[in-house]
Amino acid sequence: MDSQRLILFFVFSFSVFMLLDAWQRDQQPARPPAVVAGKDDKAPAPSAQPPVPGEKLTASQSAVPKQGRGAPETGATIRVETDVLTAELSSHGGDVRRLEFKNHRDTLDRSKNFVLFETGAARSYIAQAGLIGGGLPNHRTLYTAASDQFPLGDGQEELEVRLTAPATEGVQVSKVYRFRRGSYLIDVSFEIVNGGAKAIQPYAYFQLVRDETAPAGDSAMLPTFTGIALYTEKDKFQKLAFSDIEKGKAQYTKNSDDGWIAMLQHYFFSAWLPRSGIQREFYARRLEEGLYSAGVIVPAGVIEPGARASVTVPLYAGPEEQENLARIAPGLDLTIDYGWLTVIAVPLFWVLAWLNRWVGNWGVAIILLTVIIKLLFYPLSAASYRSMAKMRVLAPKLQKLKDQYGQDRQRLQQAMMELYKTEKINPLGGCMPIVVQIPVFIALYWVLLASVELRHAPFMLWIDDLAAPDPWFILPILMAATMWVQTLLNPEPPDPVQARVMKIMPIVFSIFFFFFPAGLVLYWLVNNVLSIAQQWRITRVLEREAAQRKR
Repeated sequence: MDSQRLILFFVFSFSVFMLLDAWQRDQQPARPPAVVAGKDDKAPAPSAQPPVPGEKLTASQSAVPKQGRGAPETGATIRVETDVLTAELSSHGGDVRRLEFKNHRDTLDRSKNFVLFETGAARSYIAQAGLIGGGLPNHRTLYTAASDQFPLGDGQEELEVRLTAPATEGVQVSKVYRFRRGSYLIDVSFEIVNGGAKAIQPYAYFQLVRDETAPAGDSAMLPTFTGIALYTEKDKFQKLAFSDIEKGKAQYTKNSDDGWIAMLQHYFFSAWLPRSGIQREFYARRLEEGLYSAGVIVPAGVIEPGARASVTVPLYAGPEEQENLARIAPGLDLTIDYGWLTVIAVPLFWVLAWLNRWVGNWGVAIILLTVIIKLLFYPLSAASYRSMAKMRVLAPKLQKLKDQYGQDRQRLQQAMMELYKTEKINPLGGCMPIVVQIPVFIALYWVLLASVELRHAPFMLWIDDLAAPDPWFILPILMAATMWVQTLLNPEPPDPVQARVMKIMPIVFSIFFFFFPAGLVLYWLVNNVLSIAQQWRITRVLEREAAQRKR
């Protein structure tokens, strides 16, 4: 293979890497559910017996009432508003039935805010919690609240919403939500007062219920994962697809004393984050009418008569912001899935984010990142372009060999290899920079596709979303033009068929980029421009040297 086949080699190598990346994402084994360290629960009264670390759970996910789309909603709507979100709770079950983010626009209609939780005929996604035990309130219980409006006031850092369930056999339960300024983390608590005549031992369950429909805007060309995610210190980050639950291929329950469980979709997710050290059961199951649930059961401990106890599990429901997730819970940043190239993608994102903080524009940051990567690979690419330039200088001699040997391809190849050896040229030298940059290219692809920070990030002029394809296809066309210029700088193949293929390859290859994020096309466009400048300079220098030797 000589350097004339460089673009074909790149297309083949890139296709292989993309296929491997897709295979790796599709073939990873189904895994069990889990949950991570959150804030410590409120300490129970001295007369209550708290859960014992490592204590075996006696409750099971089978005791959790099932939810269907057609569940009655006779309760009132309780509206909660903070500086970053608007939540709607239902007094019927105390569920979070709608969650809207003020700082993120809707995928299809940017005049609206993005909505994560909602219920309706087309889409269902809610957060539920309840208690397991005779007569204790669950997500079918009708609660009461002091008001139906709870705004976070100026100067107020925390907002509490208290829902009260009817007393049963002297046991009084309150379901309490605590919202904080600037935070997508919501503490969900059950405060239990045992006014009865005997001890009780309740368990609390916290679950996410949604349908399997991928979020609006997802496409087959840019596939992302929608399903359940699990994390424990022992098993680390795992995914469980809805299809695996449907087919019965996955483990549906898991006991652990740490970890978290989440529902993932593109850019946003929700997760229950119990405190570590307490035994819990994670579960995932299919419900009626195309719904799926993923949740966790934790013990509230033994509550003696006259005693009180509480159990708290934080709920994170928000964007996959890399800088914040690792601080919330161990492993939570792994919900941003860069696949098998995470080791490259994570440093790329941090450099890109640092550049953005400096220049204030993600598009300019991508350009600067391209320059940095080009400088890092400069010695390797310089050697490659020097090899290609030498091949260009040798083009007349190669044409003479072709004329001399005609259709005897074996003799032609032998003569060409002898010429390469005499001129000290490595015919594979032009391929190495491409091979090295393919992993960087694919890692950046996933950075641009998976980073919510780049969602709806504008560059300039017609590019108003670097994470979406160029709406006018101008960048892919410009990239095709730069690829065509590169073919002019490369030595023309002696084979006429190969020469024609090389000329149309930029057009064919650019079609792939019509569906890629504009930020990725911008990266490759800038990379091509820099490569052209570098290759042109090296070629001119070698051509002058060759001309001087002839004199």
